[in-house]
Amino acid sequence: MFFIMISIQNLSIHFTGQDLFTDISFMIREKDRIGLVGKNGAGKTTLIKIIAGLEQPSHGNVVMSDDVTVGYLPQEKNIHSTKTVLDETMTAFDEYHQIERWLAQLQEELSERTDYESAGYQRLCEKMSALNERLNLIGGHSIEGEAERILVGLGFDHDDMYRAMNEFSNGWQMRVELAKILLRKPNLLLLDEPTNHLDIESIQWLEGYLKSYYGSIFMVSHDRAFLDHITIRTIEISGGKIYDYKCAYTEFVERREERIDLQKAAYDNQQREIKDIEAFIERFRYKATKAKQVQSRVKQLEKMDIVEIDDRDKSVMHFKFPPAPHSGKVTLELNHVGKCYDEKCILNDINLLIPRGEKIAFVGRNGEGKSTLSKIIAGVLDYTGEVKLGHEVKIGYYAQNQQDMLDPDKTVFETLDDVATGDMRVKVKSLLGAFLFSGETIDKKVKVLSGGEKARLSLAKMLLFPTNLLILDEPTNHLDMLSKDILKSALIQFDGTLIVVSHDRDFLQGLTNKVYEFKKPNVKEYIGDVYDFLEAKNIEELDDLNRNKKNVKTPAEPVVSKNKIDYEAKKAFDREVKKLEREIQKKEEQIEKAESELAEMDKIMAEQGTQTDDWYWSYGKKKESIQNLMNEWGELQEKLESVMSGSQN
Repeated sequence: MFFIMISIQNLSIHFTGQDLFTDISFMIREKDRIGLVGKNGAGKTTLIKIIAGLEQPSHGNVVMSDDVTVGYLPQEKNIHSTKTVLDETMTAFDEYHQIERWLAQLQEELSERTDYESAGYQRLCEKMSALNERLNLIGGHSIEGEAERILVGLGFDHDDMYRAMNEFSNGWQMRVELAKILLRKPNLLLLDEPTNHLDIESIQWLEGYLKSYYGSIFMVSHDRAFLDHITIRTIEISGGKIYDYKCAYTEFVERREERIDLQKAAYDNQQREIKDIEAFIERFRYKATKAKQVQSRVKQLEKMDIVEIDDRDKSVMHFKFPPAPHSGKVTLELNHVGKCYDEKCILNDINLLIPRGEKIAFVGRNGEGKSTLSKIIAGVLDYTGEVKLGHEVKIGYYAQNQQDMLDPDKTVFETLDDVATGDMRVKVKSLLGAFLFSGETIDKKVKVLSGGEKARLSLAKMLLFPTNLLILDEPTNHLDMLSKDILKSALIQFDGTLIVVSHDRDFLQGLTNKVYEFKKPNVKEYIGDVYDFLEAKNIEELDDLNRNKKNVKTPAEPVVSKNKIDYEAKKAFDREVKKLEREIQKKEEQIEKAESELAEMDKIMAEQGTQTDDWYWSYGKKKESIQNLMNEWGELQEKLESVMSGSQN
């Protein structure tokens, strides 16, 4: 039985004359794992801030046990530390050192007292015991070692720990803030979009850490996979109300739809019943013999509790990318591309060939060159080497900070209207409507828009110009779940070439057919989507561990599961089949070409008669070549059949 840590009682908050939410109540218990979800602007961040004590509600209370400690991670924070990464992280243990001082004072006070049976002496002993428990929890055997372990998990190299905080971007400084919160080990973690500044590897590490976290977790996230892996409860804010489900996000979506369907069915049944009752009343209202029955039905209507259907905001953006203009078979070719800043090289000798229609994901730890290569391809960053765009390739580029590139003093309408040309000029309002900007909202200044609204406006701007190569750098930042799904659907239907940088596994799944992993200064190719990449990478890491067992310090030796072995065998089989099919196709093309040339020679001989000795020698060699090609084609066919039949045994 878990005790109640926090009770939210009849909470209401008003913004600009409207209720953000009204009279909401729920409890956070010990060991809870709660995902807080809802559309952009529903009030998720506001609710977390109220629980953290940073904002006050208009009405209602947040009741918290005295011994509850809270760790709050905001979406963004201005950090001005000049300490090294490790020294800044070690400030998380200020509480540890404070408790040590308190314990020393209590020990001294107890040593001077002789009233061992008094209530005061017992209270001091209990306080000392509680402080010792807290000290053991947050201290461990080596506080510095624990700090380094968490920093490495969040993506820092050991050399990074001795660099100054102000040498890092805000995203990396936010990782230090997260590390400090985890090291303090509060009873309740309040996390607002904790994956925003993390890469796939760090997200996976954080998942593992939070799964075994001793306290409660209450978090906002638009990462479906992250929520599914950690949470066991989902609270939705919608239309100023909350809906509490004892399940993770994906199951919550299914159960929410079931609930709405049941409500609709009950509502329809009740409306039919009301209609029948009203028809009876109207029919017999003036008949004295039916007066009693009429009055009975009038009272029945008055007592009836009207079934309500939960008011859900169904407004969603809806769009698709314009057809990609025709281009050559090769969209992009990179030869020996590199990028260095002074002596620090981010990319070195990158060689890529991207055919038309390819859909590629760039993944890897932050700072490994994903955004750098995206900018190079988009033509906004200089480089060494050669970048060759294919015939008639037209680029559409969405930068990671695309929202910051909007003019804050322009209105929503002006942002598109000022750059629209030709037929698109008359379509600006309808395009804005598809991205949920209509009525007075199109006259809003960009500077007052939320992060999600700016992201939608930036996407709308991209649709003004047809492209056949889309380069998207973290396009899902600030988008809610539904908007991400709609963007993903539009990208799947896009008939051009796509390069997308993202750490969102759910967004990438099924979207791309190839993954490039960036590991400074090189890039490695994996065939398949993001989960194929993660599976293959797990196998590679296990193989590396097996090859270097002597260097492994952990006592347990990793074992490759049967599923992973089966997966690797299937991938090897697919690669072999595709290779043979390509070779057979190439051989068939060679045979077709040689037979066409032989037919031309037959035609010449038929029309012109006798030829020279050299001509007849060439004729014989051509026939011999065709026979050799046929023999090689037959051997390849037999090999393919052997591979296929072997897979069925």
